[in-house]
Amino acid sequence: MSFQLISKMSAYVFLLILSISVVFGKQGFGPTDQEWGYITVKEGGHMFWWLHYTTAEVEDPTTIPLVIWLQGGPGASSTGYGNLGEIGPIDEYLNERKYAWTKNYNVLFVDSPVGAGFSYVDIFLALARNNTQIADDFLVFMQGFYEQMPKLNNTPLYIFCESYGGKMTAEIALVLYEAQQNGKLPKTLKGIGLGDSWISPVDTVLTWGVYLLNQGLVDNIGYNSIQSGAEKIADALSAGKFSEATSLWEPLQLIVENATSGIDFYNVLAKVSLNGKDARTSRTLSKPVGDINAELIFEVMNNQVKTALGLKRDWVYENLQVSDALNIDFMKPVTDIVEKLLNETNIEVVVYNGELDLIVDTPGTMKWVNRLKWNGAEEWNSTTHKPMFVNGTIEGFYKKVKNFTFYWVSRAGHMVPCDNPHAMEHILEKTIKK
Repeated sequence: MSFQLISKMSAYVFLLILSISVVFGKQGFGPTDQEWGYITVKEGGHMFWWLHYTTAEVEDPTTIPLVIWLQGGPGASSTGYGNLGEIGPIDEYLNERKYAWTKNYNVLFVDSPVGAGFSYVDIFLALARNNTQIADDFLVFMQGFYEQMPKLNNTPLYIFCESYGGKMTAEIALVLYEAQQNGKLPKTLKGIGLGDSWISPVDTVLTWGVYLLNQGLVDNIGYNSIQSGAEKIADALSAGKFSEATSLWEPLQLIVENATSGIDFYNVLAKVSLNGKDARTSRTLSKPVGDINAELIFEVMNNQVKTALGLKRDWVYENLQVSDALNIDFMKPVTDIVEKLLNETNIEVVVYNGELDLIVDTPGTMKWVNRLKWNGAEEWNSTTHKPMFVNGTIEGFYKKVKNFTFYWVSRAGHMVPCDNPHAMEHILEKTIKK
C-alpha cells in the first residue's frame, strides 16, 4: 500500500472521528459526550442546562429521543440531585449507574426555575412567582436551546419529572404545545411523565391520615390530629387564602412526624434511626432520602463538576428563595392544566406513583385522577387496571385510556427511579417511541 494511499486513509479516519465528535458534543464530567450552557430567559434570569448524549451504539444520537428531567422542591436541582442522585450516567460516588437513562436516551437536565442549581438571578424580582411564569420562562429556554442546538430540532422530545417538577411540567407541556402549534417551536414534544407529582396538594394532604392509618403507622389519635391539620389547609384553600394554606402545610408535617415517630415522607418503609427525627427539616418535599448522599452531591457539584464544565458560579442544592417566591402558588392545583392536555392535545400523558410514597401518596393522586373531566373519563371509570409485568415479575399495575396512562408502582416511594428501576425502565420503554 502506497504512502499516499495510507495518508488519504488516515485523513479520512481523522475526518470521520472529527465528524463523530461534532455530533456527540464534547467531554464534560462523566462517561458521556455532553453539551451545557446558560440561556437568559428574562431580564436578570439565567437558566443552566446540561445535556448528556446517549451511550447507546448509534451512528447519530440525534435520532434517539431526548428526555428532559425536571426536579421538584421547588428549587431543587435537576443537574445535581436528578443527575447524580437518580438517573444520570454516574452516581454521587462517581460509579457507573446500572440503570442510567443515558443508556437508551439523550437526557437533558435543566435547573428550573431560575435560581435552582447552577441557574441564577441577578435580582430577586427575576424569580418566578407562579407556575405560569415558570412555564413561560421554560418556553424561552427551549427556544434558546434549539437555537444553540439546531441538530436536535427533529429529535422526539419527552419531559419526565418528579414531585413539584410535575406541577411545573404539566403547564410547561401545555405552553410548549401551544408554541409548537403557532410555529414558535419545532413540533417535537411527544409525551410527559409525571412522577409522584404535586398536582393537587389538597387531595394529597387530606389522604395522609387515612393512608398512615391503613398502613398501621398511626392510631386513631394520630389520624385525628393529622386529619384536623389537613382540613385546616383545605378550608384555607376553599377560602382562597393560598399563602395561609402554605403556612399550614409545614406544621402539618410536624404533626405527622410526631404521630409516626419520624416517618420517612419519601418511603414509609425506610428505616428511621432514634435520632433521625432531629436531623429532619420541615422542607421534606426535597430533603435527602434513602441512599442518596446529599452532602456528597454538594461536594461533587461544587468541585469536580464546576471545574470540568468551567463554571464560575456555585451550585445550590436547594434554593429556598425559589420556594419562598412561590409561596402563594405552592398549594394551588393544576388539575385543569392536565385536563387541557388530555382534551386539547395529542401529547401522551403518563402519571406514575410509588405505593410507599407519603409526601405525594397514591390515594391522593388517585382522587384527582379519577375526578378529571376529559373525553376519556367514562371509559377510564369503566376500565380495570392490569398487572405490569417486568421480566416475569409484577412490578405494579397500569391503566391506559386514549393518551392517558397511570402506573401504580410497587416497592417504590417518592423516587421511583431509585426504588424500583425495573419498573421505571418499563414505563420509559412503554412511553417513549424510538
